[in-house]
Amino acid sequence: MSSKLVITGMGAVTPIGIGVDSYWENLIAGKTGIDFITSIDTEELPVKFAGEVRDFKASDFMPRKLSGEMDRFMQMAYVAASQAVENAGGITDPYGTGITVGTALNGLKAITDTERTYSKSAFKRVSPRFLPKSLGNVCASQIAIANDIHGPSMTLNTACASGGDAITLASMFIRTGMAEAMVVVGAESATEPILIQSLAGAQALSANNDDPTHACRPFDRDRDGFVLGEGAGALVIETEEHAKARGARIYAELCGCGNNTDAYHPVTPRPDGEGEILAMKQAIGAAGIRPEDIGYINTHGTATIKGDIVENAAVRSVFGDYADSLLINSTKASTGHMMGAGGITEVITCIKTIETGIVSPTLNLVNKDPECDLNYVSKLTEGCSIRYAMSNAFGFGGQNSSIIVGEYK
Repeated sequence: MSSKLVITGMGAVTPIGIGVDSYWENLIAGKTGIDFITSIDTEELPVKFAGEVRDFKASDFMPRKLSGEMDRFMQMAYVAASQAVENAGGITDPYGTGITVGTALNGLKAITDTERTYSKSAFKRVSPRFLPKSLGNVCASQIAIANDIHGPSMTLNTACASGGDAITLASMFIRTGMAEAMVVVGAESATEPILIQSLAGAQALSANNDDPTHACRPFDRDRDGFVLGEGAGALVIETEEHAKARGARIYAELCGCGNNTDAYHPVTPRPDGEGEILAMKQAIGAAGIRPEDIGYINTHGTATIKGDIVENAAVRSVFGDYADSLLINSTKASTGHMMGAGGITEVITCIKTIETGIVSPTLNLVNKDPECDLNYVSKLTEGCSIRYAMSNAFGFGGQNSSIIVGEYK
């Protein structure tokens, strides 16, 4: 029996496009979804911009009653999952199909919206919908109900590594025989005042309110922090045999996954990058390839001062002299930091890069930080021959995830 795991479906809801085709076309066109926030009042906020999915209306994709039962992150996850399932040709084995969802903050919007209404209301009542809208696992439940999925279901909260870790967990379910196929989703919507105030207080966010579209500057010497983003991404992963038996189109092979924790600090990465190095080495080992087989890396690349430098050093440590031959970028200047969603959409970026031979530009990279000395792609690069690509996702708590996808042959 072949041990290959393959990707047969993809879906995306992002600040630069809804649907994988729209997302990819705008990504390679160099568009950004980062601009002034429109969903909340920002007058008293120190940061007034983010990567919002501005043209997303849940009622365009589902019955209004159903959309009212879900938090915004669930709505976007539901749509991305629906796209991926449809793209994969549907669910053909309900009891052999499972679901994993990665999200950093669950239904934060439902919680904050409810608290604002409750504190201002003379009648202290809370909707019975509050709890299911705020629980992270109900996102998976709604997707399972809609698609008749009866297999294993788990929701992960591993901060910004949640999407990548959802892929890893899904592969484990398949490898252990608990499922033949998995729907994997990452989703986030948390553009809320309390989060913005907290992150701004920690000096983690860019504060460039004068020029929001150029505020996110991964690996640039003038970067001053990350930019919040929202959205969702979804994949269908299954065994090669299962995919072939049902005549599915195979987009890529899921080759290797790495996961570990720094055991260093709740919010700061290890300065020596040990955990990031290990995650990349784990993924390469699991894929059974050499570092030199990888042609492209989609970095975590959030545009934080310390984070970019640590990741640069970690990549150089793993790849040695070959590191200078890698094509490397960050897509977060296009979408903002989508947290749980980014781990999935950035793997989709890797798949599309392998498929098309196109590496999208790292926007706003004008003056490269001398300590970020790798080959960061700042202009659209075409005609690339890439067989394997890596996606890194690192999160608060010292969570490290690395995923490798490859050309399917």
